[in-house]
Amino acid sequence: MTLEPFVIDVEQDVLDDLRRRLKATRFAPDLDNEDEAFGLSTAYLKPIVEYWADGFDWRGVEARLNEYSHHRVDVDGTPVHFIREPGKSPAPIPLLLMHGWPWTFWDWSKVIRPLADPASHGGDPADAFDVIVPSLPGFAFSTPLTNGKENFVSMADRFHTLMTDVLGHRRFGVGAADYGALVGAQLGHKYAGSLHGIHLGNEMPLTIFQGERHWDLTGGAPIDGLPDMVNFVDTYVSHVATHMLDAQTITHGLNDSPIGMLAWILKRWKKWSDQNGVFEDSYPVDHILTNATIYWVNQAIGSSIRAYKNVNRHPWRPSHDRTPAVEAPAGFTFHLGDAAPPGAHDRERRVAAFKEAAGPVYADVRQVNVHEKGGHFGPWENPEAWIEDLRATFRPLR
Repeated sequence: MTLEPFVIDVEQDVLDDLRRRLKATRFAPDLDNEDEAFGLSTAYLKPIVEYWADGFDWRGVEARLNEYSHHRVDVDGTPVHFIREPGKSPAPIPLLLMHGWPWTFWDWSKVIRPLADPASHGGDPADAFDVIVPSLPGFAFSTPLTNGKENFVSMADRFHTLMTDVLGHRRFGVGAADYGALVGAQLGHKYAGSLHGIHLGNEMPLTIFQGERHWDLTGGAPIDGLPDMVNFVDTYVSHVATHMLDAQTITHGLNDSPIGMLAWILKRWKKWSDQNGVFEDSYPVDHILTNATIYWVNQAIGSSIRAYKNVNRHPWRPSHDRTPAVEAPAGFTFHLGDAAPPGAHDRERRVAAFKEAAGPVYADVRQVNVHEKGGHFGPWENPEAWIEDLRATFRPLR
């Protein structure tokens, strides 16, 4: 089909309203929170909010975003936005790159052109991809959400339709992390015949968020005496429990208050990024506010949050009874700055734990790479690793 261009052009009255809300912020009292033991501090947040109100240049950001070719199409009644960067070689393979929460498509921006045009970035043109980077349904410009049951299972169906029926690719590759890794694993389960392979940044099971303790990432496992588990719980559990148990309750505040929304997602970026690095080195304030503005202007925070609860309300069901469930060839990229048990900060323990857990799930693991640099947002924090790992996984699968 002929794709119409989609140009990002936020209405000025939306930006004016955002600025008014920011300027009217009533900053919270924050006694004895210098170490942020109670959460993101007012002292840290206040200058970022003031810059968002008076210094941040969204129109300049729009110009940079629009340097890429954007499209938005209807896929079975749901709007799906994506960047498309054609590969610069005689035979590029299509590669679908999927983000998570609270990411946006822009967190893949550092890898798009090196993957599409490796020759211009010191690589082999034979490794070129046609790069497609969507916004997950309910995120960013893939809004407003029209299916109240949307979760990683339905997203996999939509992206298979996008890649095969809309874009006309017989086969394609997948790269994904965080919630997108669940979408990628589901594609590798249900649509393995349409894939060259998958490359994921997380090893989450397709049955995640099920059972009596669906809101507890540990499943009730003991954590006493296990430092990696304690760190894992401290890092990730609060948002999962809230999203699972009170998604709409918190949405009322986050959708109405830009500082409330910013605080909720900035805490995740700050806490989940490389725990061995300096957050501000990887996350300049303009990148933080680019993503925050994308969430705000699309009123996407509530629909993005519901992707969690919908996994429990509309659980995964296998499409076939073969084991292991994910049959597409798979590669993985992990980062030692991530908080993932067990052995999150030890290369050999991380690989061993992964191999033990992956055997019943993934039929054909080709690559497992663990990198010193980077945390939960690897494609943004360590794009060079992802570029090389994606090339390595798909090189023999072309």
